Amino acid sequence: MAESSSSVDIRQATIEDAELLARLGAALFIQTFAHLNAPEDLAAYLPTAFSPVIQAADLEQEGTICLIAMIGGIGGTPVGYAQLAVTEPPDCVPEDEDAIELVRFYVDAVWHGQGVSHTLMEEVLGRAAAGGHDSIWLGVWDANARAIAFYEKKGFAIAGRKDFWLGSDLQTDLVMTRGLRAVVSFSE
Repeated sequence: MAESSSSVDIRQATIEDAELLARLGAALFIQTFAHLNAPEDLAAYLPTAFSPVIQAADLEQEGTICLIAMIGGIGGTPVGYAQLAVTEPPDCVPEDEDAIELVRFYVDAVWHGQGVSHTLMEEVLGRAAAGGHDSIWLGVWDANARAIAFYEKKGFAIAGRKDFWLGSDLQTDLVMTRGLRAVVSFSE
């Protein structure tokens, strides 16, 4: 049994976390999607998304924030992470809004239902609002019912669809958006 989520701490990743984020990201992606996808498609995708070099480049990109959920304090065990980035939103996101993308949001399945996802999402929303953004958007695989339900519970609504390539498999992501005007901003 996992320990109580009351010991969840969220910290902002630094360049020194590039290797940790690559390992954690790949492991959580595999945990979440391996049973639903062909091994060759996962093998083709993973090196294009999760490597220390890629994560370091993300961490150095202006407008990108990576947050790591830790159990047992800041020096504890990483059990999830989120990545926010200023990107070009798809056409279904209103042009008149200053939107930020929630690029990644993963929590180890052992911690599902323990409050880790809630704590991490609250920090994500607070950081996005503190950055002056009007809204937040994300892409979620249309076959990931659990994630879709979680995002809806957190105030996101389906705004459209976009393509996502996992190796040679063309998949459909739902684009979900949420306003941030009512979110209380966190300060660094």
